[in-house]
Amino acid sequence: MEVELLAVTPNAERVIEEAGRTCYMSHDRASDAGTAKFIQMLVSRGHLSVLEHAVATFRVKGMSRAATHQIVRHRLCSFSQRSQRYVREAGQTPVMPPSIESNDEAAACFREAIASAQTAYDSLLKMGVPKEDARFVMPNATPSELVISANFRELRHIVAVRGSRGAQWEVREMAAIILRKMKDIAPSVFFDLDIDADGCVVSPSPTGAAESE
Repeated sequence: MEVELLAVTPNAERVIEEAGRTCYMSHDRASDAGTAKFIQMLVSRGHLSVLEHAVATFRVKGMSRAATHQIVRHRLCSFSQRSQRYVREAGQTPVMPPSIESNDEAAACFREAIASAQTAYDSLLKMGVPKEDARFVMPNATPSELVISANFRELRHIVAVRGSRGAQWEVREMAAIILRKMKDIAPSVFFDLDIDADGCVVSPSPTGAAESE
């Protein structure tokens, strides 16, 4: 899986600080040295609406259709996804779950099923069936490509929910990668979210607390 940052709000933490200080009319206290402390205070208090003024856009490659179906449920994001109606499915390596890959018999069964589906897909196209109908035989293991745009508040939610121990392994991996990138971009916004030794996202403070405004 590849996760690439395409764009982010310039001076994102300063934008967030400006929004937050507008709520309290404390612009006179703004300073480069105090930005991080102020934002961390907002996050700790659950005043998260100010995080919506900053946005990041990511390109995700190599994620299975099984995983993208989960991610596109986040309704406060904008998504653009590789189309199976217009793009022919050929030459891509299917996404194999670790639980299958570690079992030789299961892996052989998986590869056989994938090969059969690809053969059926190619045959349907040769019969004149349009791609939008031939795709019905393609499996959830088919890799896709997705561009995701979301504000920082929603990204905190996605990272916390999709990176948790109970999340599916593939989306958990994506969430951890996004969190690492966001910690570089806006460390004060994501200061309380960490990744444990198992690659799971942990949060010592609630990410969806009621706001204090």
